[in-house]
Amino acid sequence: MHLRDTRAADLPLLQDIERAAGEPFRGIGMADVADDPPPSVAELERHLRAGLSWVAADSADHPVAYLVAERVDGALHIEQVSVHPANARRGLGRSLIEHAAGHAVTTGLPALTLTTFADVPWNAPYYLRCGFAVLPEDAVTPGLREIRRREAAHGLDRWPRVCMRRAL
Repeated sequence: MHLRDTRAADLPLLQDIERAAGEPFRGIGMADVADDPPPSVAELERHLRAGLSWVAADSADHPVAYLVAERVDGALHIEQVSVHPANARRGLGRSLIEHAAGHAVTTGLPALTLTTFADVPWNAPYYLRCGFAVLPEDAVTPGLREIRRREAAHGLDRWPRVCMRRAL
């Protein structure tokens, strides 16, 4: 496996990865998350144009995991990191996170942030192992509050969610 910048031709494949990565939610009683459509090609393209989209690709250069990010309140916010279940537990998600951290440092950003499900084993507990910490409510920045507002409007607050930050 190797990491590289996302290419325009990859975008529909990222949608496939997202659909597959959502399936494990079905097994823990979160079928609505599994059924949620992936980001649109236009949304993924916005991250690509910003230079904030990377993939982990197999030996045939076929993406099997991806991470998209955006700048939020002076940090690099991980909008989504997904690994196809057939390639899970190989360190691909962590490698993409470390790549994003390197990009953040190179561009002068002091932290990574993300929002995630508090109690899903491959969400907040995983990110804690990757060096993130849950932000107390009084430390949540305006941009993160807006992201959480959009997530709540989308129905994601049916399950506990948290904002997390990793200083770089």
